[in-house]
Amino acid sequence: MISLTEENYLKAIFHLRKDDNTVTVNELSKFLNVKMPSVNNMMKKFAQKEWVIYETYKPLIITPQGNKEAALIVRKHRLTEMFLVEKMNFGWENVHEIAEQLEHVHSEMFFDKMDELLQFPKFDPHGEPIPNKEGNIISLDLKKLSECTKGEKVTFSAVTVSDDNFLNYLNSKKLELGKILRIIEIEKYDESMTIGKEDGSTIALSKMVCEKMLVKA
Repeated sequence: MISLTEENYLKAIFHLRKDDNTVTVNELSKFLNVKMPSVNNMMKKFAQKEWVIYETYKPLIITPQGNKEAALIVRKHRLTEMFLVEKMNFGWENVHEIAEQLEHVHSEMFFDKMDELLQFPKFDPHGEPIPNKEGNIISLDLKKLSECTKGEKVTFSAVTVSDDNFLNYLNSKKLELGKILRIIEIEKYDESMTIGKEDGSTIALSKMVCEKMLVKA
């Protein structure tokens, strides 16, 4: 059985891994706020389980099995978030911390039933794809709102963070996933944006906010 600490490391690997399936010990140390020797010791254990290829002073290479194990932890988290929103009427700003606790339940049957009750959703409440039971995940062609150009029309599809303060801010501005946005103006000085909404209203968003919003053309 995978320990809670191992699950936290696996989830960190999922979020930090690069396109070539590598991550460094230093990146894990900073992300988890754990000292380097502790991370090295854990990665040696992961190497024994064939989740990573570990060599001193070199980036870790995540194996296919390691990728699957990491994705399955994320699957439990994102399914839980979706269940809390869809079946228990939680706001999307309130589910992350609860899911952090429930993702460590080890019953596969529990999460399979949750998946069935939700009718097998592909995305969580924040627009992030939910890995399937094999650990496979949908590849999304999204970009940051801050990367868009004046006049472009896009659909607000996901957020890069699930921080409750940020999500409450979006709630207060009535910015919801699935809504079409139009970039009216981009301020040269600070790269803030004036955005047109579907209801005809406009809103000014800072660069910091735009960098946390993911959209598709």
